[in-house]
Amino acid sequence: MPRKKKTEDLEEDQKEESEDKLSKLKAKAKKLAEAIQVTEDSSLKDKVKHSEDKKENLLVSIEDYLKSSIHLGTRAITPDMRPYVYKRRADSLAVFNTTLLDQKIRDGAEYLSQFPPEEIIIICKREAGSRAVELFSKVTGIRAFVKNYPAGILTNPNLDNFIEAELVFICDPWTDKSALADAKRIKIPVLAICDTNNYTLGVEKVIPGNNKSAKSLGMIFYLLTKLYIERRKLSVKLPSVQDFIEGWDNLQPPK
Repeated sequence: MPRKKKTEDLEEDQKEESEDKLSKLKAKAKKLAEAIQVTEDSSLKDKVKHSEDKKENLLVSIEDYLKSSIHLGTRAITPDMRPYVYKRRADSLAVFNTTLLDQKIRDGAEYLSQFPPEEIIIICKREAGSRAVELFSKVTGIRAFVKNYPAGILTNPNLDNFIEAELVFICDPWTDKSALADAKRIKIPVLAICDTNNYTLGVEKVIPGNNKSAKSLGMIFYLLTKLYIERRKLSVKLPSVQDFIEGWDNLQPPK
């Protein structure tokens, strides 16, 4: 057989072999892709189901959380609060992860419930929180100081209004920084509601959420009151969310 013919036959055989290998590789790749897709779809479905299950078990509906604006932070995000943030809106406001907020309210209530009312004081200098904090105090028996924190009540035993507390609860580490500093000085644990712009140094337990809004603080204290009553088995009636948040029935969740 002529050399040219042999060469052509060899080239043809090699071409057919290459095409056969390529065909087999494509078939293998297709099967692998299908397997990966099935796994991804299954994983995604599991994640979606898990997320939906969590939403079904929230303390209040997602619509009520949104109505209260508990999820809206500030434009500033500290490193301490970044783990609780879900995203930024188009106007640069940080948005909390609402499902995580729900869990942290539960955790905060669990921590709070370890202490009887007489061992706790709550401080809220921000006027927006006055209504909710005063009602929380009235129902639970926890002593509250709103709009003003008397200097030395935790640190000076010579004062007539001196208090021996085991837990200090503050509504903002910045506006209530005097109470935070006193608690740190005498080594009392601090529970704090923290917005996205807060630092948490000196805070034992964080409840993340919007601490600037009356309706947001109202929702937080409504839920904390409910959970504290349940866990401490207090023989008191829980006020409605309308009692904690003025004009609640007229509020609408954002579109």
